[in-house]
Amino acid sequence: MAKALSKKGKRHSRRAHFGVLSCFDGYAPEKGVTESSTSADIELPSGWLYPQSAAALLAAPHRRTLMEQIWQRTAVSPAQFAVLYRAPLERYAELVQHFPASQSHHHAHPGGLLDHGLEIVVCALKLRQLHLLPLGSPPEIQTQQAEAWTAGIAYAALLHDIGKLITDLVVQDQTGHRWNPWHGPLRQPYRFRHNPDRQYRLHGAATGLLANAVLGREPLDWLSGFPELWAALLHALAGQYEHAGILGELVIRADQASVARALGGDPVQALAAPRHALQRKLIDGLRYLLHDVLKLNQPEASDGWLTDDALWLVSKTVSDKLRAHLLSQGISGIPERNTTLFNILQEHSLVLDNPDGKAIWRATVQSDSGWTQTFTLLKLSPALIWEPDQRPAAFAGRVQVETAAHNDSNEPNDVPDLPKGAAPLPASDEATQPPEDAPALPFMQWLRDGIREQRLAMNDSKALLHTVDGTLFLVSPGIFHRYLQEHPEIANNAHSNNPRDWSWLQKQFEQLKQHRKRPNDLNLWTCEVCGPRPGKRLHGYLLLRPESVSAQVSFDNPYLRLMTNEHTE
Repeated sequence: MAKALSKKGKRHSRRAHFGVLSCFDGYAPEKGVTESSTSADIELPSGWLYPQSAAALLAAPHRRTLMEQIWQRTAVSPAQFAVLYRAPLERYAELVQHFPASQSHHHAHPGGLLDHGLEIVVCALKLRQLHLLPLGSPPEIQTQQAEAWTAGIAYAALLHDIGKLITDLVVQDQTGHRWNPWHGPLRQPYRFRHNPDRQYRLHGAATGLLANAVLGREPLDWLSGFPELWAALLHALAGQYEHAGILGELVIRADQASVARALGGDPVQALAAPRHALQRKLIDGLRYLLHDVLKLNQPEASDGWLTDDALWLVSKTVSDKLRAHLLSQGISGIPERNTTLFNILQEHSLVLDNPDGKAIWRATVQSDSGWTQTFTLLKLSPALIWEPDQRPAAFAGRVQVETAAHNDSNEPNDVPDLPKGAAPLPASDEATQPPEDAPALPFMQWLRDGIREQRLAMNDSKALLHTVDGTLFLVSPGIFHRYLQEHPEIANNAHSNNPRDWSWLQKQFEQLKQHRKRPNDLNLWTCEVCGPRPGKRLHGYLLLRPESVSAQVSFDNPYLRLMTNEHTE
């Protein structure tokens, strides 16, 4: 097979320039499409579904469009395409059937897992066209291995969420037995529910259990002959994308493009408009926090309380964590002030107004053990977060709304105390050896992850990272401020009077001595913008060793000029 695939066809000419929005050219998803049933004459009880053949599942017009785009982005013969792509895609379709890709996040509609799988393959293949692989190899090696890398990237993309069949869903067949996907496709009517005890991201580790069932022996035998590609694919199939090199990066970016399109362009749920797209992101963020992060109904201190008629969440805690989660997902435009975020939640009817028309409620929480404390809270409808049969048990205590006048604004008036043992702001400008748990160390790791996963933009007009003078330029204070927005718990521990103060983190970074100093021994450098809008200046740090956070540094940003004659910081 490898010899046959080394002969390139004429279809390379169809490859086009990549843009995230063009991943799905000519494709309009049809959510909730019902394909023709194999036993339409027999009516099943509510909640039960007939398993369908791959031909029936892939017959929907939007899926035929995606299959055609996959064909167009490969350079193999029809016979080779049938073995390397169509057969695995059909086996994938028969396994995932009508299952959704998530309960309430992206592609949550029936058949969403199949749609997401096809979409991410399309986008990954288009991303792959921008790279000569394996990186750094001689041209003749890249030519010989081109189609192997194309197939490996497509396989990693297709399989990246299939582990959810094992970890996130509980499927029962008509005999009453639980269906396990490693036994093969469903052959009789089935029903399913979401696993309430699923662990976040465990599905990535389960992917390898189904790889052979989907891909088949022949493609795996072929790819195992390319050591660098094979290692990257194995890491990806284990959910270890951070070790999968360029293959892992392309799959992550393709996944982000598919998810972003699903959340911002669902015609059924009218999410195409920016207003509704933001609403959906906020809802999904709240649901994620309630499922995996926030603690409810604790006997004493808690992040929120669920009563019979309302969900009460500590206002500052939920706003900080919601902002951090959305930023970590690469979603920009989230306001940094909680009051503005509360207004947006009100505007989209995600929180219930107090009698004064504001978002903030003041209430006293009392547990059945006698513990009591007063909080400023957000009030939500439980139906926004949970389906009726998924709703947790109600709080055993009581939430009593204060009868005194509410705040005149949406600004909460109680800020959580500094946790015991929190580090105070350094009192001296003198550099000291940072401890092993210094905030700057995870900050550096955050830089590495953000660059590798494409979450931190570089060299664009709003970027906080630029390539200057052969190294990375960290815009200050913006880069430190962004980190604290994504990690509010660190900000809260750092400075009891002003949790948003970034200066302590900047000082910790300086103590790592990872930056290049100016000739006058000052730390900050200045870059002048010399593009279409000259005159603006950026201040920041130049890294001594850019390879410590980025595998490679691209050409210097042509629109920034390092100023070497500045005399002040």
